[in-house]
Amino acid sequence: MKPISEAHVAQPGLAVVDVAACDEQTAFAVQELLAGLWATAPADRTTRVPGEPGVRLRCYLDVRQNLGSPL
Repeated sequence: MKPISEAHVAQPGLAVVDVAACDEQTAFAVQELLAGLWATAPADRTTRVPGEPGVRLRCYLDVRQNLGSPL
């Protein structure tokens, strides 16, 4: 994965979330859950890291924009 850019966390309320999951379906389900709560720049694919189990997914959140009810 690319390094996190300063622009992605330049203001309070901006966050970068890295998801590690056993499979793509699980990673995208987590992303969908986050997108239901906050404004999200979603990932369209997962990555695999050689020698590490599962898949990785990174999405960008703006928790200042509450879209759903808290958990």
